[in-house]
Amino acid sequence: MAHALVEAMADMKEAEALRIVDELLAQGEDPNKILDLASEAMQVVGQRYQEGTYFLPELIMSGEMLKKIGEILKPKLAAQSTATKKLGTVVLGTVRGDIHDIGKDIVGFMLEVNGFEVHDLGIDTPEEKFVQAVKEYQPQVLALSGFLSVAFDSMKSTIEEVEKAGLRDNLKVIIGGGQMDDTVRRYTGADAYGDDAMAAVAFAKEVVGVA
Repeated sequence: MAHALVEAMADMKEAEALRIVDELLAQGEDPNKILDLASEAMQVVGQRYQEGTYFLPELIMSGEMLKKIGEILKPKLAAQSTATKKLGTVVLGTVRGDIHDIGKDIVGFMLEVNGFEVHDLGIDTPEEKFVQAVKEYQPQVLALSGFLSVAFDSMKSTIEEVEKAGLRDNLKVIIGGGQMDDTVRRYTGADAYGDDAMAAVAFAKEVVGVA
């Protein structure tokens, strides 16, 4: 059934995907595992977009599907959380030129249920808005999201602007959202990249000194 969920989401079969999620939860499946499957499906969607099989409407549809699945999983994930106090602050947003919030909302939610104060700046966020938010909220972590390869340059310029503003010394930056690897991390100047929501949580906890 796990493969069926990935297939249904990747093929834009929303009703079927939501039904499978409900069935998996009824069978006692770990909501984190379901979240991983949803992320896997989004990778397939992204690959099809890069290949020219899918276009913007499919990206939007898949993002909406992921949001609905996230809403189903939120109560389950929150119930698993043991966070009782604020661990730190994270500024999160999709970079300039990218309108996708695929995964970003779930990353924000997972950070929140694990004890972080999250300031989500939304999509297509210009560099100066990130700089302003870092000044205002003084986060320990800046999380930059971008689903497509065109976001890499915006991630790089955002980090450069944060550095120019003198805000980089006490700030760690993680990137995520699409086809990320260490080559992209080095290109953008980020400290880390994350393949999924829990990678972002683990990084944020490491930054603030929580195992």
